[in-house]
Amino acid sequence: MVWVFFALGAALCWGVYGPMLHRGQVSLGNPMKALLCVGVAYFLVGVMVPVAALGTQQGGLSGFNSNGAIGATAAGVLGALGAVCIIYAFKSGGIPTYVMPLVFGGAPIVNALVSMAIHPPDKAPNPLLYVGMILASVGAGMVLYFKPPA
Repeated sequence: MVWVFFALGAALCWGVYGPMLHRGQVSLGNPMKALLCVGVAYFLVGVMVPVAALGTQQGGLSGFNSNGAIGATAAGVLGALGAVCIIYAFKSGGIPTYVMPLVFGGAPIVNALVSMAIHPPDKAPNPLLYVGMILASVGAGMVLYFKPPA
């Protein structure tokens, strides 16, 4: 059950991500400067932390296989491209109160569909899954429609 706390931590971090990225991008005056700062942060957290953690384990930095490395690297590229898309959304006039509900309302739907394509379920999904997808879309729309004025 500890995983729930980590999932909530990710939701907290990613929920704050958009407004902080927008603030940094506006303050820096150039979206590519903001992306560079995001890249530095990804390096510090995404490279230095696992190197330090794996370095403390016997054989932790060896034994990589190509399938795992390719899949994990592709996931990292997708994450970085998501950051690029958010930066360009802000650059094109989007603000966090519009951009982030679309991102976080759409991501669970895409995740469910891709997960089912990669790992086909043994039996047909409960129809309420699709109701949930519709509600996620409606929820994102409601957040956009009823957002506080800027």
